[in-house]
Parts: sequence; structure tokens; C-alpha cells
Amino acid sequence: MRDFIRGESGQGAIEYILLVGGIILGAIIVLSMYGRLTGTAVNRINSTTDAATSITSSRINASLDKMI
Repeated sequence: MRDFIRGESGQGAIEYILLVGGIILGAIIVLSMYGRLTGTAVNRINSTTDAATSITSSRINASLDKMI
């Protein structure tokens, strides 16, 4: 039992596990932030497109009304 407690044979494996865990945690954080930024950008694009569509539609309707 003392040899097991004093032994360092599993130390390298634990260090690699901690390193991989840290990398995974960092990747999750980065992807989460990326998802929020992407969602915000999509919302801005949608609102801009909706506004442009509304303006264009109004102009087309006004032109059609003048023709009739």
C-alpha cells in the first residue's frame, strides 16, 4: 500500500487528463461565446433585411398606385 501511495506511475496520465480537460473546457467556452456572437449578428442581419424589404415594398406599392 505504501508503494502505491508513494509511486508516481499514474502521475503522467493524470497530468494528460487534466490538460485535455482544460482544453475541452476552453473549447466549450469559446464555442459558447461564438454562438452568442453569431446569434447577435444573425438578428442584426434579419432586422436590416426586414427594414430594407419594408422600404422597397412601400416604394413598389407607391409606384404601382401612380400607374393606376
